[in-house]
Amino acid sequence: MRIATWNVNSLRTRLDRVLAFLERSGTDVLAIQETKCRDEQVPVAAFEAAGYEVAHTGYHQWNGVAIVSRVGLQDVATSFAGQPAFGKADQEPRVEARALGATCAGVRVWSLYVPHGRALDDPHYAYKLAWLDGLRRDAEGWLAADPTAQVALLGDWNVIPLDTDVWDATAFEGHTHVSPAERAAFAAFEEAGYTEVTREHLPAEHTYTYWDYQQLAFPRDKGLRIDFAYASAALRERVTGVAIDRDERKGKGASDHVPVVVDLADAPPSPH
Repeated sequence: MRIATWNVNSLRTRLDRVLAFLERSGTDVLAIQETKCRDEQVPVAAFEAAGYEVAHTGYHQWNGVAIVSRVGLQDVATSFAGQPAFGKADQEPRVEARALGATCAGVRVWSLYVPHGRALDDPHYAYKLAWLDGLRRDAEGWLAADPTAQVALLGDWNVIPLDTDVWDATAFEGHTHVSPAERAAFAAFEEAGYTEVTREHLPAEHTYTYWDYQQLAFPRDKGLRIDFAYASAALRERVTGVAIDRDERKGKGASDHVPVVVDLADAPPSPH
């Protein structure tokens, strides 16, 4: 089975590219972030015509996450239990459309769009850390309940875990994404029983997944590695390879992120 994650930066704008990627790559399950549309605006018919079921959560033109699958889509959850709410000072806090879970051919897939944080002194930064901590606690609980569970935490994590994951680490000094607290929150998923499998299979430098639209960042390879795939122990055993589809950043109308693709061996037969 082939699963992938991709922040598409507007699903309706890039629908043709997403469908073309699915066909070209043979991806069975795609976790999508930043759909930027409400549920009723999702082009469900186009995916169904291509053989995919769709699950989505989105409330407006910001955020939004989806999972499309041609191997089943069950037990959909539009948030995780410990997901914190957020709202500006004059707004009622609400749980944002940043996490979506579904079971696809026995794998519990989560499409995750981690909050940006904005600035170290911004309330959004504290929200980001709380969001990651809530996800980590829930993810740890899933494995405590079932150590054999196959869980994939896929998405745009908005964290740069290592200095080698950015074109120039000094450019981010004093900003979000590289702070010790964010890096510790990201690394805590290892302690919770998960392995970041893209690092295992693509450990080299310059394996970026994001390039800004400004200042010719892509031609100059001024990128970031912020899209990752954490796998539970049972799922990690099935991972046979990982690829970053850099070509999707090329051409007219590209997203600023590219797909990260994870290949899985067939699941072993159930002992039951």
